[in-house]
Amino acid sequence: MKILLVEDDPETAAFVKRGLTEAGHIVDHAADGRDGLFLASDATYDVLVVDRMLPQLDGLGMLRALRAAGIRTPALFLTARAGVGDRVEGLEAGADDYLGKPFAFAELLARVNALARRPPLAAAPTLLKVADLEMDLLKRSVSRGGQRIDLQPREFRLLEFLLRRAGEVVTRTMLLEGVWDFHFDPKTSVVETHISRLRAKLEQPGAPALIHTSRGAGYCLRAPD
Repeated sequence: MKILLVEDDPETAAFVKRGLTEAGHIVDHAADGRDGLFLASDATYDVLVVDRMLPQLDGLGMLRALRAAGIRTPALFLTARAGVGDRVEGLEAGADDYLGKPFAFAELLARVNALARRPPLAAAPTLLKVADLEMDLLKRSVSRGGQRIDLQPREFRLLEFLLRRAGEVVTRTMLLEGVWDFHFDPKTSVVETHISRLRAKLEQPGAPALIHTSRGAGYCLRAPD
């Protein structure tokens, strides 16, 4: 099995590379996220083992760039940032597994082998669509009925979150965590304000509403009945 290890700590990198090599694997090593992204872009690896805190480009940015480019190589984050919020953020960035430091090498090897046994995943969609609303993730563009809609970065992220869960009721807490990275209630109307702005931008003359309020529950983006 061919593995790419992206780790900036020399001692950790040497330890992991030696262990994986002794287990019979071929291991390439990159010491920063930029070089890791360059090597991983060839898509010739069976598994990626990536630290989160990297120079040049952090692990989250590296993995998001790979997933946006359609590269689905299984990836494991190996990092000291192992809180619940950190794990959720890593998995949502496209990681398949997450192992905190310090770690037992036997567990790392077992997880890497398990990832290699998984069947290949279908390429993630780069075009999200509901009714006549379209979002192109590669071009970072949004249109409705063929008319371009200019969104601020946070509005784009909010709409992407809703599109990925089209037809589902999304709670305020889910939006705070998934769009703003808040793991607490800031006691402000930030969600309501951005939903209102997004609705105003998505509205087209004579076109039905797409974002609906489920009173007491949250919001749902769905196609007209």
